Amino acid sequence: MAKGVFLHRPGSIYDDLPHERYHFPARYLKSVERTVGDWIVYNELLGGKGSSGYSAIAKVDRVQPDPKQPSLYFAYMEPGSYLGFEKFVPYRTGNRFMESRLSTGTNKPSGYVQSAVREVSDEDFFRICHRGNPLEDELPRFDADDDDNAPSDGVREQPQPFIFDEDRQRFKQILSRPIRKKIFRNSVIHAYDKHCAFTGMQFINGGGRAEVQAAHIKPVEHSGPDHIQNGIALSGTIHWMFDRGLISLSNDFDILVSRQVNDTERVWQLMSPTRKATVPESPKLQPHPAFLEWHRRNCFKS
Repeated sequence: MAKGVFLHRPGSIYDDLPHERYHFPARYLKSVERTVGDWIVYNELLGGKGSSGYSAIAKVDRVQPDPKQPSLYFAYMEPGSYLGFEKFVPYRTGNRFMESRLSTGTNKPSGYVQSAVREVSDEDFFRICHRGNPLEDELPRFDADDDDNAPSDGVREQPQPFIFDEDRQRFKQILSRPIRKKIFRNSVIHAYDKHCAFTGMQFINGGGRAEVQAAHIKPVEHSGPDHIQNGIALSGTIHWMFDRGLISLSNDFDILVSRQVNDTERVWQLMSPTRKATVPESPKLQPHPAFLEWHRRNCFKS
């Protein structure tokens, strides 16, 4: 087994769904097979100068041929293993590269960077995780089921000397459910600028914390991932209604209200006057249609 880096370009010709599968050509088969049972980090290439970096991790479960295209394969991720980074990690700072094998002593990477799938050392992998999940101090309020006794140091916000054993232990900590919840929550709340998507309201309590919650569109208990596109920021009452299928969203972010609501007029008064949810401008932060469709099909009481 070996840890790896998988290049992911949103909008590419490949049928990637990072929390679930990675689509790749046969020439990378042996490299991908070596990652089975181990962790990979997604190197996201967004286009434009300086936009390459690392955005998430996942654990590779298995590799299977694409039944529709014989020259292509899928790497399937272990359910629940995907974790988006709280902060995007640039692949280099000056002539210092996060992946040691890319270093040339200049600000230009080695030719190895051209490989869409490449192995990465444990040291480099844990270093990337260290930078991607700082667990900032500014967090929304705890949910009632949060474990106050869970490890909470995570990965420190300020740059720290990289110590392999220490950061390997931190990596184990961020995989725990309480820490994953905090990372997911922080990412969603900041993506929505602390506003409720349905009402557009922003409430900050006396302690400076956001009175808005990070909801999973497809719940964790139904294998919903801790993926920013499976998250939406909601106020408490709206969160309750969303989880119980009384409200939902179309793929175009139109607000939907169930016919089973006993006072639809009052419910609409709570919503944004536009009757559309306010979502982040960046498509990579907006709710994914696959998760919205799951909510409408399995939760929404139409």
